[in-house]
Amino acid sequence: MAKKDPTDMPVEERLKTLYQLQTTLSGIDEKRALRGELPLEVQDLEDEIAGLTTRIDKIQSDIKEYEVAISQKKGEIETAKASVERYKNQLNDVKNNREYDTLTKEIEFQSLEIELCNKKIKEAQFRIEEKQEELAKNQEIIQDRQQALEVKKGELDEIMEETRAEEDKLKAKVKDLEAKIEPRLLTSFKRIRKNARNGLGIVYVQRDACGGCFNKIPPQRQLDIKMHKKIIVCEYCGRIMIDPELAGVKITPTGVEEKKTRKRAIRKTTKKAAEDTPTPEEA
Repeated sequence: MAKKDPTDMPVEERLKTLYQLQTTLSGIDEKRALRGELPLEVQDLEDEIAGLTTRIDKIQSDIKEYEVAISQKKGEIETAKASVERYKNQLNDVKNNREYDTLTKEIEFQSLEIELCNKKIKEAQFRIEEKQEELAKNQEIIQDRQQALEVKKGELDEIMEETRAEEDKLKAKVKDLEAKIEPRLLTSFKRIRKNARNGLGIVYVQRDACGGCFNKIPPQRQLDIKMHKKIIVCEYCGRIMIDPELAGVKITPTGVEEKKTRKRAIRKTTKKAAEDTPTPEEA
């Protein structure tokens, strides 16, 4: 048998299917609500751990750079020391004052280079100590966050395990219902549902008002909703409207309740007036 084209479905059937979809999605929302803030807490912890991991990698990279710099400076010191020794030996063979002055200046320059390199090494060593302290702190924090993440994930997995089977059934039903709805209508419904705070994209009329925003609906518009001739949305919140009877919801007429309450009140008033009226003997 060929599948029925969603675009050929009557408005009444479209609304019914949409309402069934809404009920199923609300059921999924309820299951997810049981998880509370746990998914967000898990995500926040994972993001924080990722940030700390990146920071630790950067600190370790900085330490390596400082160690390489120290190694280079030590190499420069050794080269400078060798130059000083060579120039000192050359002093013994100088032939004039000019050569002596040149060699003396070179020895002085190389000695200053050694001092500068030693200073740079000390600075780099100080930076390494700072970075190692920072590294230790971050490693301690990341360890604490990982422990917290394991606890939160355990709690979340436990809740998800309890609701997974029911949620999977509801998801399968959603998929089946979505296939029966016209794509354009389904897209509109999803957009409305996404923008609604309570996640309701289709609501029924309650006490002459919209079941989503509770604004009053004019009688003529209510009649149009009951006729099921076209899809009508609330002019205030934009939600799709459905007749309670079509949605399968039983609503007690408000007029009956008011009539009963008024009748009781009249009876009580009459009884009280009769008690308060004096008899001829009392008069």
